[in-house]
Amino acid sequence: MTRLTPFSSPLLLGFDTMEKTLERIAKSGDGYPPYNIERLRSPAQDQEQPVPEKLRITLAVAGFSDDDLEVTTEDNQLVIRGRQTDESEREFLHRGIAARQFQRVFVLADGMRVINAELKNGLLSIDLDRPEPERLVKRISINVKE
Repeated sequence: MTRLTPFSSPLLLGFDTMEKTLERIAKSGDGYPPYNIERLRSPAQDQEQPVPEKLRITLAVAGFSDDDLEVTTEDNQLVIRGRQTDESEREFLHRGIAARQFQRVFVLADGMRVINAELKNGLLSIDLDRPEPERLVKRISINVKE
């Protein structure tokens, strides 16, 4: 039995990798670290000048220093990794805060780019934007064979 998906239409060509990405995202259920995604409003600019879309991802990474964090882009993915080293010379009477590793992956649309990453008060903020793409119309010549 064939499963119908939103990408099953014969009019959608080349979207099979998108479907696999969506399936992979649906399976990732770890909620650590918690995060917010917000749209940043920019002041009104000239109507002729397109305003790029700006987003901010904020992750709660209390206890991590900038040396413990790594922010990279790989293909169309934003990957944030956190690695804390466990200091063995410390003796805990109670340990409720674990030195935990994490990896959080966000799939980026074409054209999205990372502008800035900042760690402040235990919050890692990553700013992204997507400039308005140029509208390109290309005429394709038709070869006639007889």
